[in-house]
This record gives sequence, structure tokens and C-alpha cells, in this order.
Amino acid sequence: MTPLYVGALQCGALATARLPAPRRTALLRAHSTNVANLRAGRWGTLATSAAFVEEPLPVAYGAALLATLGVAEVRWGTARAATVFAAGHIGASLLVYAGLRARRGGGARPAPRAPGGDGGTAHALDVGASYGFYATLGALAASLPHRGARAAATGGLLALGAVPVVRRGRTFTDVGHLTALVLGVGMGAAGAPVRGEFRPPVGGAADRRSPQLRRGQG
Repeated sequence: MTPLYVGALQCGALATARLPAPRRTALLRAHSTNVANLRAGRWGTLATSAAFVEEPLPVAYGAALLATLGVAEVRWGTARAATVFAAGHIGASLLVYAGLRARRGGGARPAPRAPGGDGGTAHALDVGASYGFYATLGALAASLPHRGARAAATGGLLALGAVPVVRRGRTFTDVGHLTALVLGVGMGAAGAPVRGEFRPPVGGAADRRSPQLRRGQG
């Protein structure tokens, strides 16, 4: 399913790029998880926003998206990979929305907009697969089997995700990316299989030494 999704995303981006600028902006804004849409109860944008991007995917980003979602699908299966992606996308969108409502537009600048945007954070274009991508990446890092690799990958990703947030010109999408990454790390840690040292059951076949021998080694 991953190649189909990424391919459809790119084809859709190429198609919308051919539209006149006002019509293209109106289409993207209608599917944006911005404050105006969510405040008006257009909750369907939480799903449809992941089906649109503002510009055709650059080769490097498209390859990274394809690789990350593909690895997740192979490791976890389509259903779980889609759940992690959707939970990260929807969860980060809602948390960013709540933050923007609480701050009433203060603190973070709008994300870059397509031509024809009205300049307001509440109506900014907010579409794309990046929240789900970051969540999936975080979940993969947090579910690596080797403890050292897991800690290094998780810590490195969180540090990289935090850098844009602490800079002066941050946007709300920078905050959203870090939020999605944290959500993904949480999901990966919660769903990671327990691996490591083998602990034989008490009284089982691996513990058939005499009580005297066991006490002597204690």
C-alpha cells in the first residue's frame, strides 16, 4: 500500500499544481487542518489533509517517505503501520490546533503558504504527510531491537526535531513535526516487543540445580 499512497500523493500534487493559483489555494485550504476549519467543525480535514501536499514531493523527501512507510509496513503489517501514521497525523494536528487556539495565534508564525494565501495563521494551508511521516519514523526508532541503537536513534531524532522549535522564526508546523515525533516514539516504545536477556521460569527446566548449589552461588 505504501507505493500506492506515495504515488497517489505525488500524482495529486502534480495535478493540483496545474490549477490556477486561486483555485488551487481554495482546494488546499478546504482540506487543511487549520484553526478556521476545525473551529467550524470540519473534522473530515483530519483525514483528507494527508491526501494533499502543497507542492510536488522533492525526490529526496519522496524517497525518504517511501522508505520509512515501506519499512513500517513490512515490519508491522499494513494495519498497524497505517494506525501509527494516522494516529501521528491526527494527534499532532489536534494538539497543534489546541495550542493555536490557546495562544490565539501568538508565538509561532504560519507555515509557508501557496500563492493566494490570506496571511492569517487561522486560515493557513496545513496539508501533507509530514506529521504521519515523523510519527512513523519515531515509532520505528523507538522499536529498534538493540537497546543502544534504540536510544541513539530516538535521542537523535528528538534532538533534530527540537532544533527548529527553539529557533526564533519557528512555525506551527515545526511544533507539529516535533509533536508527531514524540507521539511516534511513544507508540513505538509502547508497542515494542521485549527483547534482551533470557529469564528462565522459576522451577523450570533451566533451573534444575539443587537448592544447596543455588544457595551457594547466592
